[in-house]
Amino acid sequence: MAAGKKVAAERGAWICFEDEAGHTLRPPKARTWAPRGTTPVIPVSGKGSGRISVAGLCCLRSGQRPHLLYRAKIHRGRKGERRSFAETDYAALLDAAHQYLKAPIVLIWDNLNTHISTAMRQLVAARDWLHVIQLPAYAPDLNPIESVWSHVKRSLGNLAVTTVDHLAAIVRNRLKRIQYRPNLLTSFLAQTGLTLEPEPH
Repeated sequence: MAAGKKVAAERGAWICFEDEAGHTLRPPKARTWAPRGTTPVIPVSGKGSGRISVAGLCCLRSGQRPHLLYRAKIHRGRKGERRSFAETDYAALLDAAHQYLKAPIVLIWDNLNTHISTAMRQLVAARDWLHVIQLPAYAPDLNPIESVWSHVKRSLGNLAVTTVDHLAAIVRNRLKRIQYRPNLLTSFLAQTGLTLEPEPH
């Protein structure tokens, strides 16, 4: 992380933490209210299939308002359909972020196979505004985007949806709410114990 802050300071870059999350039609369980002695039951339709994949970027730069940028994909369970993001999907997200932020990007992400594939390395090498740093193995506590996913998951607790499109609309709505709460994104960074200021020499 220290190397990333140094590069960001030298280039005037944004530090962007990336991660992915998935959502299905089965809602996360959450505590709720019910009359004493009565177990609450949430009806969930057994019809339909599919899932939502979301790739998100928590974009931070010292002295600037933080941003949450994301791409969502609907997987409908069709034969031969890819169930995750491809290298080109990540490249499209990063290109959109670069255009939006109008500055170089220091990307920090984990060692997912797609992140370190030959195809991904070639896509990264073709973008001179992009510098990539791999997180240590098994270090979700160092990634503020993990708190974004936890926040969204809590908001979906016991929520019964009817179709994968309905679910996608709700997930996008929840993410948009976070986009309008920069202080929340700042608090997610604080939870990691990391700072944006370069280490003193």
